[in-house]
This record gives sequence, C-alpha cells and structure tokens, in this order.
Amino acid sequence: MINTDENTTKGNENVTYKEARVYLDGVSKYGSVLGLGTIHKLLCELNNPQKDLKFIHIAGTNGKGSVLAYTSTILSKAGYRVGRYLSPTVVSYLERIQVDGQWIPEDVFATLTTMVQEAIARMEAAGETLPTVFEIETAIAFLYFKEQGCDLVVLECGLGGSTDATNIIENTLLSVFTSISRDHLGILGNTLEEIAAVKSGIIKPGCRVVSGTQPKKVLQILKQRAEALRCPFISADEKQAMLLKEDYDGQLLSYKGIEKVYCPLAGRHQIGNVVTALETVLTLRTLGYHITEDALRQGLKETVWLGRFTCIGTNPLFIIDGAHNEDAARRLRETLEVYFPEKQFIYIVGVFRDKEYEEIAKIMGPLAKSVHTVKLPDSARTLPASELAKVMRRYCKNGTSIQAEDSIKMAVKNALAEAKETDILLSFGSLSYLGQVMSDFELISASSMA
Repeated sequence: MINTDENTTKGNENVTYKEARVYLDGVSKYGSVLGLGTIHKLLCELNNPQKDLKFIHIAGTNGKGSVLAYTSTILSKAGYRVGRYLSPTVVSYLERIQVDGQWIPEDVFATLTTMVQEAIARMEAAGETLPTVFEIETAIAFLYFKEQGCDLVVLECGLGGSTDATNIIENTLLSVFTSISRDHLGILGNTLEEIAAVKSGIIKPGCRVVSGTQPKKVLQILKQRAEALRCPFISADEKQAMLLKEDYDGQLLSYKGIEKVYCPLAGRHQIGNVVTALETVLTLRTLGYHITEDALRQGLKETVWLGRFTCIGTNPLFIIDGAHNEDAARRLRETLEVYFPEKQFIYIVGVFRDKEYEEIAKIMGPLAKSVHTVKLPDSARTLPASELAKVMRRYCKNGTSIQAEDSIKMAVKNALAEAKETDILLSFGSLSYLGQVMSDFELISASSMA
C-alpha cells in the first residue's frame, strides 16, 4: 500500500506542478499492476468522467503512437476537439495528455492532481487498494478531456489491452490495432497468440474494429473476438498502398482512391501506420463524422511525432528512433538499407534489460561502423552500458569500435567527433532517452558554432 500521508492535500489547497510530479514519482516506485478494479474505484470517486467521452482505442506492439498522431491530427483539422493520451513521451512529461496537439498546462495538471489525491485519500480511509501511477495519470487525463469538452479521445493502451487501465472505458467507437509482435513476454503472455488475445480485449460490443497488417495467427484471434461481439472488422491493407516517393524527410503515397498524400514521418514501417490511420478515419466517416479530404490531407501533412525516424541534424545526418524490440529493429534496419545504401552508421544505443536486446543487437549490429552504448535515465530498468557493449560486440563486424560511455552527453559528443560528413548517426533502443539525446545534440552543436 502506498503511504500518502505526506502527499495528500490540506483542505482545498492545490499542489504545485513540481509537487504533483514529486508525488507521482513517489507513487511510481511501487510499480504497475494489471487489472481494472482499482481504476474503477478511483474513477467512481471522481464521478466517472470517462463516461461522458467517446474513444478511439489503440493497442499494438509498434506503431500505436504514430497512428494516434495521424488520426488525432486529421480529426483536429476536421474541426473536432480531440484529446490525446499516450506514453512514453520524448520531450516533456506533459506531452502524454494533449488536446488538439497542445500539452496540458502545468497549473491545470497540478489542480487535477489535487482532485485525484483527494479521491485517493478517501480510498485509503476506506481501506481500498491504492492506484498505480499509470492509473492516476489515466484518471487525470479523463478529467482533463471532460473539462475541455472533447468530442473524441484517441487513447493509447499503456500495457496490453484487456487489463490495461485505459480499458475501463465503455464508449469505444473504434478499437484499432497496429502491428502486434512479441513484447512484454511473461507479462502479457509467453506466445504471440497469448499476447494477441490480451490485446484483443479492448474490443467492446458495438464498436468497429480496424486492424493493420498482422501475422496470420494474430489476425485470426482479432477477427474471432470481433465476430463474437458482432463488431464489423476492417483491414487496413498495406499492399494496396502505392509508394510514390520516399526519403528521410517523409513519403508520398496513394491508398484506395486517396491520391498523392504526403506523410512527413519517414521509415518503411510508416506506410502501414498511415493506411491504418486512413482506415480509422474512413470508418469514422461511416459513423457520421464529417471529415473532408482536405482535412485528411492537411492532417497527415502536419503530423509531428518525435522519435520515430526523426532527423535532428543534417551535417552529418543524425537520426533518432525509438526501436526497442525485435520487430521494430527489423523495420529500422530495412529502412536504413533502403534509404542509405552503402553508407556507414555510427550508433548510440540504450536499452532496457527487460527487452529483447540480444535480438536487437543481432539485427542492427552488422550495419555498425562504431557503437556508443549508454545507460538509460531509468536506472532500475536500464541495461548497463558495459553489458550492452558486450552484447553488441558479439554481433558487430570485426574491427567495429564499441565504447561504453559514461553519459548520454558523452556518447553524443564522441559520436559527432568521429563522424565524417557522409556518415549516418543513429540513436535507438528506447524512446525514454531520445529527448536527452536531442537536448545534448543542440547544446554541443551550439557550443561548436560559438
């Protein structure tokens, strides 16, 4: 049980944003627990704000954030007030809760945290199990979206599906599935089929189901669940997309009569994410939502999603990408080989110890000219830089320079120092440290120009 004695509010006095973050950081030490019992009780204490909202619920292993970004931006361009709830974030903690692309303000976040703390105090007095940090953040998000009068909320699952805190929602218009692969083994299941079954739990009676390209066994599980609940099933067929132009600045494609739409997010894997978002929007049209082709085009064009094959420097080219599992690593390697044939790659890599880092190293290692390994900000979960260096060494070519760095800043500095103009710098392995990479790169670049 979480001790809230030092963190509960006194009277009606609001905590500050800094105090709210200290409180949540304290709660996060207690880890995460799957299940809906506690989030149900917490939201009941808060008068169930989620019941006044309509949702597009997204689950999957890779691509959830990209599909969320495309879909929500298109809907905002169509004139709807759209809430976004996502994790993890790259630049700021406040990114995870947005309305029409604008982060929740610090003062509002602090006020809503106060409300949730007071609800938790009542739960504690009643002897109830206290919520995890993700459940608290989810409650804050629902309160904010209701307060803001959101027409739609695009909601990303935190972990899994059926027992994820976000699955407390009832008013699901669409359940959307991006690529499902092996991740969180032992938590969601030990096989791909078990993982798919857990994720399929977000399908609710009466909703529509949209799925991107899936392994055959996964597709079968999703369709069976949809059929059992009498939900129409729509497949986003990546094979029907015609790629017209591509480079690290984005790509131009056509899909089912929607001709020559520009997507600023680079990477071969984004084709599947784009068509999944397009099918999501087209399905919303069948439900009566007015979304013009102009809104669709502008929404795609203006989508911003940091850390997904994002170029942060051009001389030399510096790419950051959140690839953190086997499937994402394969897609990243494919993109590198298509976009940059015969180029040399300098890596900055950091991974969590609960990820398939051996497989990531096996896929990415052979392309490396040199590797700089780092520890991630989350010291409890990070794989030490020295251990990661040993793993990378097993899969890189003979003669590849591999260095365990003391800090992310030192890794960025050393990688830049060794890079030739024709080399490609690539930082990957986790989204959690890419914001720090961007910040360090900006500081080092500014210093060198002074």
